[in-house]
Amino acid sequence: MKSPNTTDHVEMTLQTLLKILDHSSDEIFVLDCDKRILYVNQACERHYGLKPTDVIGQYNIDLFEKGYWKPSIVPEVYKRKKPCYMKQQTYIGAELLTSAIPILNDRGEIDLVVITSTETHTYKMVKANETVDELTTTQNDNELGRIITNSGKIHRILSFCEKVAPTDSTILIQGESGTGKGVFAHFIHQISKRKSGPFLTINCAAIPEELLESELFGYSKGAFTGASKTGKSGLIEAADGGTVFLDEIGEMPLALQAKLLQVIQDKQFIPVGGSEMKKVDIRIIAATNQNLIEMVNDKRFREDLFYRLNVIDIHLPPLRERKEDIIPLTYNFLNKFNEKYHDNKVISEECLNILIHYSWPGNVRQLENLIERLVVISDSVIQVADLPDLITDNVEQVTQLALPTSYDKALDETKRFLIRRSYQTYKSSRKVAKDLCISQTKASRLIREYCEHLF
Repeated sequence: MKSPNTTDHVEMTLQTLLKILDHSSDEIFVLDCDKRILYVNQACERHYGLKPTDVIGQYNIDLFEKGYWKPSIVPEVYKRKKPCYMKQQTYIGAELLTSAIPILNDRGEIDLVVITSTETHTYKMVKANETVDELTTTQNDNELGRIITNSGKIHRILSFCEKVAPTDSTILIQGESGTGKGVFAHFIHQISKRKSGPFLTINCAAIPEELLESELFGYSKGAFTGASKTGKSGLIEAADGGTVFLDEIGEMPLALQAKLLQVIQDKQFIPVGGSEMKKVDIRIIAATNQNLIEMVNDKRFREDLFYRLNVIDIHLPPLRERKEDIIPLTYNFLNKFNEKYHDNKVISEECLNILIHYSWPGNVRQLENLIERLVVISDSVIQVADLPDLITDNVEQVTQLALPTSYDKALDETKRFLIRRSYQTYKSSRKVAKDLCISQTKASRLIREYCEHLF
């Protein structure tokens, strides 16, 4: 019989160690002497929407210059060769308390740098009464907020926006509802020479037709019953020196389209009930989810206005065509609503898998609304059972699994996926057995085998 004081020698495999690191709540980066990323754990997906395989092997500076986080702690630690601490912001909205620890060789040179990052809400809970030496929060307040994307399509559109933003050309942004047309319009304004001027938005579908003209062009005193005695400036005049964003331009009445055409061509207009021409210096960005060519053919939209608006055209792809953005957007909205509701919800891997394989007919707006709902209604971990039936009943079934090449591993992963999904949805072995058409005894055994962490 072994003595209770006897310590057995325990060997830990590399695979076990990596599994332990992946379950760390902190992000762990390891850089070599050339600032190349040798290792990063799974937490990076939560902070940047990037998988470890997307990061390992890249140089730190390449990711920093793409704007995934700010500011960078790396130059400081390589310069000082001492531990450094910094507060950072990721591009999907996470706020991190980051430490960088250099590992020196016998010559006093850096061999490795180990960087760990903790989300600040966790830090506040754990060390509410402690302080950190050398904590810096210096950030460039003038730096523009990024559009959250890992999509090649969106990056190409952003590059195109950067080319056309410095001009005064009229822009037409087309795309399905919820794809972010307003976000891109604001982005263009922010990087244009008009960025110090106003950016004013009007939704042509949200204002009654009889009011839209006065909202856009204003009116002179006594123009109509109930009008202000002094008259009122419209959106066009108020945006002088800046940008007007006309959302849902396809809903603009034909009578107003001619007046808008004059503003685009001559930069002048006459207010409702007025007689004096007013001049303005504005840029117009319009957006629609309708097919304006068909509307032109049907005489529901002026052909001359269409070509004036369509000088620069931008087509935004729906979310289902850029699924690589679902994870970073999900974590961005999770950070946003955790902060709004003073919470700290996390999302399960199984739940993320469902979101990735849903078609998102409402696009980014639908995803944002869903995440807010989940933060409000879920427990500490957002599970598949928290998702509405609209999502779970309309998931692409065939493509959900990325199966291993090994036959045995593929079978095991398939069983694991089906059992976990069913158990998280139904929460009982009897219902799991019915769902998967197996005996309750077998269902209970598989639940114990694959779902122990869910108990």
